[in-house]
Amino acid sequence: MKNFDDILPLVEQPSRYLGTETNIIKKNHKDLKLSIALAFPDLYEIGTSHFGLQILYNILNSHESIAAERVFAPAIDLGGYLRSSNIPLMALESRRPLKSFDIIGFSLLYELNYTNILYMLDLAGIPFFAKERDVSSPLLIAGGPCSCNPEPVADLFDAIVVGDGEEVIMQMSQAWMEWKEGGLNDKDSILQAWSEINGVYIPSIKNKAVQRAIISSLDDAPFPDTPIVPYGRPVHDRLRLEVARGCTRGCRFCQAGMIYRPVRERSPENLIALSDASLKATGYEDISLLSLSTGDYGCIIPLMESLMTRYKNQKIAVSLPSLRADTLTPELMQLVKTVRKTGFTIAPEAGSQRLRDVINKNITQDDVIKTVRDAFGLGWSSIKLYFMTGLPTETDDDLKAIVALANEISLLTKSSGKRKKRVRINVSVSTFIPKSHTPFQWEPQISLEKSRHNINWLKDNLKAGGINFKWQNPEVSLLEGLWSRGDRSLSELLVAAYKNGCIFDGWSDKFNFNLWEKALSDTGKDIEYYTSRKRDMDEPLPWDHINTGISTEFLKDELKKAMSCRSTDDCRLKECNNCGVCDFINIKPKVYNSQSHDLTDNHADKGLPGTNSDKTFYKKIMLSYSKLGAAKYFGHLELANIFMRAIQRAGIIVKFSEGFHPKPKISFADPLPIGMESEGESVYLMVPDNIKPMDVMNNLNRQLPEGLLVHNCVLASSRPDREENNHTTYMISLQSGSFDKKKSDYFFNLPELIITKKNRKGREKKIDLKESVSAIDILEPSRLKMALKTGAGKTVRPLEVIKNIFSIPDQEIKLASVTKLRKRPMQDDPQ
Repeated sequence: MKNFDDILPLVEQPSRYLGTETNIIKKNHKDLKLSIALAFPDLYEIGTSHFGLQILYNILNSHESIAAERVFAPAIDLGGYLRSSNIPLMALESRRPLKSFDIIGFSLLYELNYTNILYMLDLAGIPFFAKERDVSSPLLIAGGPCSCNPEPVADLFDAIVVGDGEEVIMQMSQAWMEWKEGGLNDKDSILQAWSEINGVYIPSIKNKAVQRAIISSLDDAPFPDTPIVPYGRPVHDRLRLEVARGCTRGCRFCQAGMIYRPVRERSPENLIALSDASLKATGYEDISLLSLSTGDYGCIIPLMESLMTRYKNQKIAVSLPSLRADTLTPELMQLVKTVRKTGFTIAPEAGSQRLRDVINKNITQDDVIKTVRDAFGLGWSSIKLYFMTGLPTETDDDLKAIVALANEISLLTKSSGKRKKRVRINVSVSTFIPKSHTPFQWEPQISLEKSRHNINWLKDNLKAGGINFKWQNPEVSLLEGLWSRGDRSLSELLVAAYKNGCIFDGWSDKFNFNLWEKALSDTGKDIEYYTSRKRDMDEPLPWDHINTGISTEFLKDELKKAMSCRSTDDCRLKECNNCGVCDFINIKPKVYNSQSHDLTDNHADKGLPGTNSDKTFYKKIMLSYSKLGAAKYFGHLELANIFMRAIQRAGIIVKFSEGFHPKPKISFADPLPIGMESEGESVYLMVPDNIKPMDVMNNLNRQLPEGLLVHNCVLASSRPDREENNHTTYMISLQSGSFDKKKSDYFFNLPELIITKKNRKGREKKIDLKESVSAIDILEPSRLKMALKTGAGKTVRPLEVIKNIFSIPDQEIKLASVTKLRKRPMQDDPQ
């Protein structure tokens, strides 16, 4: 087995690896000067949801001489097949081997993904360490929030971007093309050129301080308005718009709140223009407004009013995933629920007011209670509360305060002595990790034993009150603490852990702490030295050479204020706190005032198709379509999403259901199993009476991905064919092996052939294949045509039939090609 297409039928969720999504960009590499692979060290459904990767993809591909493609960590099953078949890891768009790219850029978002970097390099046939790679190998670069302490993985990379990457990535690309065109063929010269770019850290150049790159204005920075629409079920399956970057709240535990300063907001007009263009280009039915604290966005109310009014007819919902209790007002909740109630999380972080003062959370218990009471009053039935354990100065009383606060909120659901229906209080707890570049960077992380004890105590006491409780594995938190505050000597541990089998450590079903303990023992690393040891404030830290803009004096002063429970005001609302980031010339806060932005002109719909209207008459149409080639790997739910978003992009108006969660009235015929092709499937739509069916077909075909094609569109019959003798015809081809006509003849001479099937609940059902199979016609030794009856109780999969009649091995069954044919008359049964 040497062909990638031969592997796809064998893996789970093969659509992850197709590279045919809407809005991808494919270029002819012969016409290019530079090729860059954007690598994300986690599964497709995680990485494809990261909008930072989408931003870089858009920026790089906007240059006519540069091609950017994507590559994600393949799931373990595909990784095994790639190894056994000697197929190197490839990029999605072109299926070029990763090692043939000029530059590979990794996203460093999460420390527990570090072993996945080695996994991807291993599959690509690329040496792990920069010193082992000469100029014939791709240059490896990295960026993302973990770059604020890059030392644990610094030896892997030739260059690391610190800070905002929008401008830096193009400066690095331009420098590379000039280096290449200049005929220079040594690695040191390009690394030296990169080192002169602000925000670029070259690990091989010693004792060089690096200043974080900062975009001064988000309105002037590029942001994709035609983002890629992923297949499958990505973790964020919606349009994501970054409304602001940075935060002024000053929470002392929050690394992001420090390293992304100052706060810079996008103008509401820019956001509305982006949402218009992006919705038309994607067909999404949800918008998510992103920032570290979306409720702090200066124009949040007028922006929400404009978006909700603008897209109300299209039933497009808007969610605010990151909110503080003191910003989630009833007015904002009322806007969110205009289309449908999206969930939200409130993060008190600590249970007691004393500990909230220590961490500078600056919200009170009354703020939390009032917000939850308002949410329940407006019809919300699910609230998630997020806390941490192990915060500096935490005591047993602080743990008890978490339980007390959760119980008080739970009592709100029992108003009038009657518990509201389906109300859920979800409490999530993780172990606090003192991150670099925060006031708590010198503080110890609590021990593994203490973390386990605290979480178990909270679990027992919260569940006793009927509260749903989730927690992060304390062992995962311990390792996250190790890698977030480690030094360069940990690269030895990383390789040892990977060789022990540590990959996908961020996934609970793959994480194995025993393997990490063995790697720690084998390399002699003391995990407590990096995690539970309190650091002297004059001790050199591994990340001291990374200058995020925050002064060490500010961090030390904040730590002193934390220990005396003194708060620091929000500099957005009061005076500057002298953190050191702003020069107040180029780098300064940029916020928008709602009083100075009248968005009423933006309320009206300006181009998106409408939907239900009391004056609109609808008709039901049937679309006949084929599902061939790569499209055979779409699952049924995936296919439904693809069609619904293609319909939206095509501007086809469809009728929506009524009620709490309106859905477009679209229905499909019986779903096909993944891997089966079909020449004749059906989907039904309710569309306005004045729409021409042929226009629906033509417009939709322009929006469907490769392998899906509508070949007819007619008014749906009011009396569908329900004859009991209906049958479906399939063409089946084997990759190897053959069909024995003697076995076919033997089958048709049998009185019965009973097989046993199990449904999803494990219940067994017996089916007589003689009642299901109406005809088999062997056309060639490895190809046959078969007709199966479709009456009640006769449904059976074609591969089940040939497996039982012809005794085809399971491996060959997985590789067989099956195509459902359009309904045509078939010759009499061969018996």
